[in-house]
Amino acid sequence: MNLNDLLTKQGLDTKLRKHIVVMRHRPHEQALRKVLPWLAAEKLDLFSAYQQTQSEMAEQVLTQAEYLASFIGHEPGEALFVGLYKVGRSHSLTFNQFWKVRSFRELGKLGMMGFVKGTRHSCLWFDLQLTEIYQEWRGKLIIGWPPPERAWCRWANRNEFPVKAILPESLLVREMPPAEELTLAWNELKNLPSSWKSALAQWRGVYFILDRSDGKSYVGSAYGRDNIYSRWSNYAARGHGGNKQLRGRKPENFLFSILERVSPDMVPEEVIQKENHWKKRLHTREFGLNDN
Repeated sequence: MNLNDLLTKQGLDTKLRKHIVVMRHRPHEQALRKVLPWLAAEKLDLFSAYQQTQSEMAEQVLTQAEYLASFIGHEPGEALFVGLYKVGRSHSLTFNQFWKVRSFRELGKLGMMGFVKGTRHSCLWFDLQLTEIYQEWRGKLIIGWPPPERAWCRWANRNEFPVKAILPESLLVREMPPAEELTLAWNELKNLPSSWKSALAQWRGVYFILDRSDGKSYVGSAYGRDNIYSRWSNYAARGHGGNKQLRGRKPENFLFSILERVSPDMVPEEVIQKENHWKKRLHTREFGLNDN
């Protein structure tokens, strides 16, 4: 069984030349590569925006295609299914027009380089409409990706993509790591999977913010309604979270981690005591960004 067999069962003739193009997305931007599966799981509008503009080579392919079978790079030699898109009309965007689009600006904050000024005069934006075909297998269907791996855009009729697995659960959202192993960039806070948000909303504790630009750090605590998720959502929205020493700094440089996770029913006074202990231990009052 291979991908072409599955598409043929849906009435799509993969033997037709220039009919279905298959893409395996694996962004070269590390930050974007990390969050792309999350977007495919819960923010399909941003995932669609990511693939609505392409390199000049891929533009030529999409202008001739009727469908786009979209996958994300999973393991070496494998790809994870996101959806089958109907390719509609396209229109040209200049550099300024590109960056006026809200979704592209959002993707830029997540690490996407996008349209780089001076590389070309314009790019094409494609109308991609997600179909219902095999949507029940989104994040579950794994196919083999024939070598060379760098050839991420291929015609279905010229390649064989063996079906490796159809899993019972989606792999688009990976399991949340333990609190002591969790590290998130500021741009990731706005795009957390729902399951991660729920977990952070239950966790009280002491958190740590590192400014990568100069190595200075900040210690804070979270308790009350929605706990750590509530505090980090505030940073996601405002950058500084209301903290004076963080104002004027670029939140794009911030890394968030958890120093200590405590009982969800620990009283605020005890959580604050633990916060003060960590401030003293890490010297964030004398050499960091805490002013109390």
